[in-house]
Amino acid sequence: MFAKTLKGAFCSIWGVALLLGSGPGHAEYMFNLMEGVTDISHRVYDLHMLVFWICVVVCVGVFAVLIYSIMTHRKSKGAVPATFHESTTVEIIWTTIPFLILVGMAVPATTTLLALEDTRDADMSIQVTGYQWKWKYDYLDEDISFFSVLTTPREQITGDAPKGETYLMDVDNPVVVPINKKIRFLITSNDVIHSWWVPDLGWKQDAVPGFINDAWTELKEPGTYRGKCAELCGKDHGFMPIVLIAKTEEDYAAWVAEQKGAAAAEVEAATQTWTMDDLMARGESVYNTNCAACHQPNGQGIPGVFPAIAGSAIATGDVTGHTDIVMNGKAGTAMQAFGAQLNDVDLAAVITYQRNAFGNDAGDMVQPSDVAAAR
Repeated sequence: MFAKTLKGAFCSIWGVALLLGSGPGHAEYMFNLMEGVTDISHRVYDLHMLVFWICVVVCVGVFAVLIYSIMTHRKSKGAVPATFHESTTVEIIWTTIPFLILVGMAVPATTTLLALEDTRDADMSIQVTGYQWKWKYDYLDEDISFFSVLTTPREQITGDAPKGETYLMDVDNPVVVPINKKIRFLITSNDVIHSWWVPDLGWKQDAVPGFINDAWTELKEPGTYRGKCAELCGKDHGFMPIVLIAKTEEDYAAWVAEQKGAAAAEVEAATQTWTMDDLMARGESVYNTNCAACHQPNGQGIPGVFPAIAGSAIATGDVTGHTDIVMNGKAGTAMQAFGAQLNDVDLAAVITYQRNAFGNDAGDMVQPSDVAAAR
C-alpha cells in the first residue's frame, strides 16, 4: 500500500511538470510566466525557465534517491542500519553540489538584473505618476503631459450591461511610444504606493511617493499592450489600467504633433466665454471621469464615506469656496486637489455642472477665466 502511494505521488509530480512544460497547456491555462515582447522580457523568461528546470532536476533526483532508499533499505527486507557518526566525503559532496547549483543560477540571474536596471543612453524619458486612481504621463523631451483614466462604461461595472472584450482595461489617453527606441520610465506617486505593470514588457516598478524609480523598455513591433496597477492602493485599485501603444517613428511623430495641437487648442479655449449648455455638457463628462467613482453618478455619494454633491452646502453655497475645494482638495480626506490635474476649461465646466445638476440649480456659471484668476 505504501509503495502504491509513493508511486502515485511520483506520477502526479511528473504529470504537473509535463503539463507546465507542454505548449498547448501553457497557451490555454497560462500556468507559466508570460514571455513578453521585448528583449529584456525574453531574458527574464529564459532565466525563469532555466531556474525552473534546475529545480525540476533537483526535485526528481532527491525524490529518486529518497524513494530508492525507502524501498531498498526497509525493515521488511532485513535492512540493518549503518552505525557511523560522520563522513567527511559526504559532507563535502552535499556542500559542494548545492554551491555549484546556486552559482549556476546566480550568474545568469545577476547579468539579467543588471540589464534590467541599465537605463543609460535612453532615447527618450517619460515620467509616470500614480494618482488615486489614474496615471499621469509627462513626456520630458516633448513637453507633453496628460492623465490616463479608465473609460469602461459605468453600466458594465455595475452589471447593468454586458462586459466588453477589454473590460476594465481601456483608458481615454493611452501612453504612446515609438518602436526601436530605448525609453526610460521615471515612476513615482502623488499620494500612496502604486505599481506600474505591463506584463508584456517583462517588469513592473513601484510608484512610491517622494521617490523616483526607473525602468526601461525597447519595443520592436507596433502593437497595443495592456497592464494595471499591481499594488493594492485603495478603493478603486482595480480601476486604474494601463494601455501602452507602440507606433512606428512616423506615426509617433504624427501623434506628437496632434498632442501639441490639442494642447494649443485647450489654451485657446480657456480664453473664450462658454455658454451654460457647453459648460454643462463638458462638465458632465469631466464629472463622470474624475468624480463619479466617489460621489457616484447620481451625486448621492456613499453615506459615511464620500459626501453627496446633491444638496451639499459646498455645491449650493459660495462659488469661491466651491472652486477652492475642487482645486486644492481637503486635507485629511480622500478629496484630491484637482487644480494640477485638470485644465481651466475642465475645472470651470465640472464646477458649473456640480452647481446645476442633481437638483442643485444654483443657476450660476464658472468661466475658465475665473479659474485662471483663482490660480
